[in-house]
Parts: sequence; C-alpha cells; structure tokens
Amino acid sequence: MKFKPLPIGIDNFEKLVTRGYYFIDKTLLIKELLDKKGDVNLITRPRRFGKTLNMSMIQYFFEFATNYDGVKQDNSYLFQGLQIMETGESYLSHMGKYPVINLSLKSGKQMDYELAFECIIDEIAQEYERHEYVLKGDVLSESNQKKYRRIMEHEAPKAEYYKALQFLSQCLEKYYGKKTIILIDEYDVPLENAYMCGFYSEMVAFIRSLFESSLKTNSSLEFAVITGCLRISKESIFTGMNNLKIISILNEKYDEYFGFTNEEVKKICEDYGMPKKYDTFKEWYNGYLFGNANVYNPWSVIQLMDDLRENPNRFPEAYWANTSSNSIVRKLIEMADEDTKREIEDLIDDKTIEKPIHEDITYDEVYKSMDNLWNFMFFTGYFRKVGKRMDSSDNQYLELKIPNREVKYIFRTKILGWFEEKVKARDRSRLFTALINLDIETMEEEIIDMLLETISFNDAYESFYHGFLAGILSGMKGYVVKSNREGGTGRSDLFIKPVTRRKPAFVLEFKVADKLKQLDKKADEALQQIEEKGYARELHDDDYETVYRYGVAFCGKDCLVKLQK
Repeated sequence: MKFKPLPIGIDNFEKLVTRGYYFIDKTLLIKELLDKKGDVNLITRPRRFGKTLNMSMIQYFFEFATNYDGVKQDNSYLFQGLQIMETGESYLSHMGKYPVINLSLKSGKQMDYELAFECIIDEIAQEYERHEYVLKGDVLSESNQKKYRRIMEHEAPKAEYYKALQFLSQCLEKYYGKKTIILIDEYDVPLENAYMCGFYSEMVAFIRSLFESSLKTNSSLEFAVITGCLRISKESIFTGMNNLKIISILNEKYDEYFGFTNEEVKKICEDYGMPKKYDTFKEWYNGYLFGNANVYNPWSVIQLMDDLRENPNRFPEAYWANTSSNSIVRKLIEMADEDTKREIEDLIDDKTIEKPIHEDITYDEVYKSMDNLWNFMFFTGYFRKVGKRMDSSDNQYLELKIPNREVKYIFRTKILGWFEEKVKARDRSRLFTALINLDIETMEEEIIDMLLETISFNDAYESFYHGFLAGILSGMKGYVVKSNREGGTGRSDLFIKPVTRRKPAFVLEFKVADKLKQLDKKADEALQQIEEKGYARELHDDDYETVYRYGVAFCGKDCLVKLQK
C-alpha cells in the first residue's frame, strides 16, 4: 500500500494539496471566521502548531487570485472534498472574492534594528510585487503608481513603509472594488528578538505604526487575522484598537483548528498502518488544552510518524524542543530562586503549580517578575491548564502542569543541564582541594551548597547524583575524572586519577537514602561495595600506589561523605 508523503515543514496550502501531502482537514476554521465576523482577529498559539499553514489556507480560499498579468486564477479545486465545501452557498460565496495581503514577519529576527527593518520591508516589497498588476491601466493615479514602485523597489523613505500595508490595501480596493483581507503571520517574532537584542523600542514603534495604519484607521480593510505566540498588550502595539478580538489558548473560539485532536491522531495512526502506536503519540505529544479542545503537538506527531515509516521500532524524540533556542526558558534558570527551583522539581515529578494569570504583557515585562515568566511559558506551550480559580479580589489563578513527555524532556535535560552549567561556572577549587586533602567536612559543605543551586527529581536520583558529581568534579587541574569505568568485578561510580602516578588516586561510590537518618548507613554501604567488588584494583594495576575510597550518600539536597584510606 502506498502512503501519502507527510508534510514535514510544508506551510503552503497550495503545495500541500497539489503535491499530494497528507492533510488533516482544518478548513472549518474559515467557516468560523465568517460566523464570528471579527474585524481584527489576533490568534495566539505556541510555535509549530500550524499557524502559518492555516494562514495560507485562508489566503487561498478568500483571495481573488490573479497571475502577474492580472488574469484571474480559480483556486476552488484546492478545496474539493474538504469540509468547507459542504457548508453551503452562504460560505462558498466568499471564495475567491477578495484581495488578500499575506505578510509574515518572521524574517525580522535579526541582530540589529536596521537589518530587521530591511528584512521586513523586503517582505512587504515582495507582497507589492505579487500584486504588481494593479499598476496596469489607469486605476491608480500617477503619483500613487510612483509611490507603489518606490515601495516595491526598496526606494521609499521610511515613513512610507510605516503605512505600506494601508496603502497597498487601498490600491487593491481601487483595483477590485472590494475591501482587502490582511493576514499577518508571526507578528511577535521581531518583537521578541528585538527585546533580546536590545532594540525593542525602535521595533515597537515600527510595528505599532504599521498596524495602526492598516488595522485601526483603514477604510479599505475587510477583516484581518494576525497570528503569533504571545498576546502583546494593547498599549504596546495595538494602541486604541477597539476592533481587536484576541483568541488565546484560553479562549474557546477556534480551539480545535491549531493542533491535532485525539480522533485526528488516531486516524493518522490508522492511515499509516500503525494503530498500536497511538498510545506512544498520546504519551509524548498529547496534553495541550486550547479552550475546550484537547490537542496534540502537530509538528512532533508528523515528525515521529515520518520516522516510524522508515523504522517502526524508532523511539520517539522531543522534536519540538529543537525548534527554537528556548532562550526564554533559559532565563527562568537565571532568575530562579529557591521557590522557583522547588516548583520546577514539582513539575518534573508530575505535580502541579498555581500561578496568577495575566495575558496582557509586553516582552520588556516578561523578565520583570517570575510570574510574568511563568505566564509566558504557559502561553507558549510549556504547560497545560488543569484548574482555574478566582480570589476575593477577582484575581485569576491557573493550576498548571507539564503536558507530556516531550515537554518533560525539555525540563529534565535542557533545564537541568543549564542549572549544571550555572553550578560549574562557580569557583570549585575549595571542593577540589578538600577532596585531595581528605577533608570530608569541607567536601560535604561544598557539595550541599552546589546541590542547593540546582534541581533534582524523584524518579532519576541515582543518575542525577552520578551526573551531578561527575560534572562538578571535572576540570580538576592535573587529574582525569573517569565515570562508570569497569573495575574489578563491578562498575565503580567515579575514578579520579592524577596525571602523575606519584600522587594518590580516588574511587567514589554513591548511594541514595530515602531518609536522612539512613545517610550514615548508606555511606558505609558505598565503602563496603568498593572493597567487595574490588573497584580500586584497576588503579593499583595501573601503578597508582595510594588509592583512597570515598563513600558518598545523598538524601534530597543533603549528603554525607565517608573516607577509607
């Protein structure tokens, strides 16, 4: 049986249909747009949840499409057999009847303002070029034709680019006699990047002017759809825009059109002959709640199914984790206090945390408080809402948890790794000296201090402590740290060998205690295991005359060290 290719990275609706890619039908989003009649619709969803593909679908449905000569193109064939075609004439009468501007701002992610500005106006110029047919005939005045060409050819003054979308929509209305639909995708990408790179105020001023002129005071606008990851406050970008309808992941509108539902994922598994893999998809990529719809991460579902076609025994991966730098999440680590670290540990242990919710923030406010940062992570896909309450002052709180194994992977690997980097950046010379000088009291103090700076989680204590100590002990000048080397009849936790064999070497064995009162016993067990299994034999065989043994026992963020000479 021949299976359709999966649309890895395909975000153009026409290409997806004409090249026969597998497609989950989301065309009833168009019906809902027409039913709701929102003037300017801001839809926020996490990255890689199908926003760009849906915007392309909206364009192909509504656009009075023409080629470069102005000859009408019929795109109705793209929707044959899809759900929107069954909705009736009141909806289909809108197909192919409007001029459409479709602009993506994702290219505005650049290192400085001038380059970001140039990339955005290049996207605008390409949209002007796509509609170049409006210059034919005498629809536009001579002065407007000159202005149009200036913008299209990158020769306009900055002030003209600030109102370029409004001007283009006016030109299109004159040409068609119909108001224009404006689609703006990834609107907040240049804003987040500008904040990270230090030119936020300049970018806000540009985007605000672009939006105000085209979306607020534009008589040529039919309606607009804007997509992004985060809702930016009206005071920042959408000043005075009373016609703005905001649809975040908390809203019930459009809830099932971004991401895959349970039934859709089951169908994917059946269509590709892998119904038994459904539970794997559910465990790894399910768990998001948009409005009332439970949805899966579509990017990761498609990626895994594509990999399973090559190898049915392929293990799932955290595909979504690698689609951005996760820079905002890293900031969580830099700002984390003891409460925050405890909350991260609770989340990794499948517990919930409660946070006040407020959607109306700006990027320059994200880092002003931990609550803002938690909010950002919720709206960008790191948590699932499992409960909601309102206090006596009408403040709203959400109960949050990690939605699935994929996001837990981000916490357990990337976040834990960043904490370890933070610990390793501190001065560890006191710990190194204490180990070499057999000063167990100082060793305990230093290890506990470093444990307090990181996070841990209940279901990975053994491997956590092993990796933690191996990491913080690496970098000892004149010594080589070997982890899990074969020694004697078993496997030691850690060898620390001096480059010169005239100095002592060290064997470390770790044990984990359930209760503090067991620490002493567990440290003794570690020393006993070193002797019984002959872990030091390899070092003696390697011509190290003196070998010291350390038994280290852990309980939470406490430890006890014992020495055997």
